[in-house]
Amino acid sequence: MNARPTMTTPWPPRRTAHRPLAPRVAAPREPVDPARIGRRVVRRRAKGMDAAAAAALEDARFDARQASQHEDLAADERRRAELAEWERIDQLLAAAAPGTVYDPDTDDVVQAELATEAAAAAEREAAVREAQRIAARADELQALRELGMLEQAEPREGDEAVREELTRRAGWYVQADVDAWLARALAAHRGHYADPAAREAAAGLLPQPVLAHAALLSALARLVPAAAPGELAVAARLAAADPEATAGLAALLTRAAEPGDPTGSRA
Repeated sequence: MNARPTMTTPWPPRRTAHRPLAPRVAAPREPVDPARIGRRVVRRRAKGMDAAAAAALEDARFDARQASQHEDLAADERRRAELAEWERIDQLLAAAAPGTVYDPDTDDVVQAELATEAAAAAEREAAVREAQRIAARADELQALRELGMLEQAEPREGDEAVREELTRRAGWYVQADVDAWLARALAAHRGHYADPAAREAAAGLLPQPVLAHAALLSALARLVPAAAPGELAVAARLAAADPEATAGLAALLTRAAEPGDPTGSRA
């Protein structure tokens, strides 16, 4: 039996069984910082020390002098950080009451660093969670698009970023459908676009062709409320070809639709 010829189509075709997999989002990882490692080592060693910290400082200074004679050791960031930390701890104990021993749990500098590190770790984790949310939502919209059911989806907060993820995955082929869906939702105030604040924010999150498309659809809905979806398809083509002119036309038609001013003239 002769094999049937196959045809290739741009990604993503409608109603296909295969989609590009969402990228795996790596778990947050603490950045490697030799200086921070050095400070932590010193603090662990110094815990409970009093006068012994001065001796440890002298040892660190001796090591630094020895290392300075070797080019490959002279620029050791961790070694420099360790020396600086011993000097700081020695000064801290010298200014404290007699008999005071070093405790990193009561060291204001250490506690401030820990707080900063915790905030940075939380920020990295939040970024990963957001990337995972975007990837999952992109999978959902991609599947709906392929099933021809995208129009039934209600837009959510953050879908503008999901649009960027779909673009990254699939290139500009996806934009014709997804951009049109976003424009229609924005014009009709559907989903989270029912909130005026969300519509205002969209002006800075969506590209100009999508905004112009939405503006023209909104104006046409006022002028021709019974227009069929097929009759409004021209709005997407106009916005893609010349978004600036489309936005100007939308503004003109909006003025024409103002109550009590059918001609669009202003007193």
